[in-house]
Amino acid sequence: MKLYYSPGACSLSPHIVATEAGIPVELEKVNLAEHKTETGQDYMKVNPKGYVPALRLDDGSVLTEGPAIVQYLADQNPASGLAPKAGTIERYRLQEWLNFIGTELHKNFGPLFNKASSDDAKNTAKTNINKRLAYLNDQLANRQFLLGSNFTVADAYAFTIINWTNFAGIDLKPYPNVAAYQARVSGRPKVHETLKAEGLAK
Repeated sequence: MKLYYSPGACSLSPHIVATEAGIPVELEKVNLAEHKTETGQDYMKVNPKGYVPALRLDDGSVLTEGPAIVQYLADQNPASGLAPKAGTIERYRLQEWLNFIGTELHKNFGPLFNKASSDDAKNTAKTNINKRLAYLNDQLANRQFLLGSNFTVADAYAFTIINWTNFAGIDLKPYPNVAAYQARVSGRPKVHETLKAEGLAK
């Protein structure tokens, strides 16, 4: 399998999951501004949506969308515990979190990274993000990870997106449970290994 990624982008999430699950994936970096891969390939031919991640499967087909990719990877090694068994309420709780992160947290960062965004749009985005962080802070008051005591693919995704607060001028001090959560996830050996592989940690 080959994972198309951009360092620190939302593709970090499936990269973490693959590392945690012990699944070997070939990495190919994508220049998102030029839509070119590091080998000179036209990325739009890989993923016409134009963004990462994309996962080329062994049969040559391509899977896109981070929440789908992380679940696919977790299901390749069920013993990793990165996703509850399909059909269980716990699996739907996982999907509940993945949807929340994708629609309520991830998408709200868009205006902050778009040079064309107005100040009003950026301020609205920050207000929305802070509301979601407050919700997360409450949810993490009595649990180690989003689903409880076990690290799952939802945590890989949440960690990746919350990490963007470092580049968006959003302070986590009002959200001590979220800050502690970020430290807890970044302290996982496999997460650190992934960050190092993307040039995001020493």
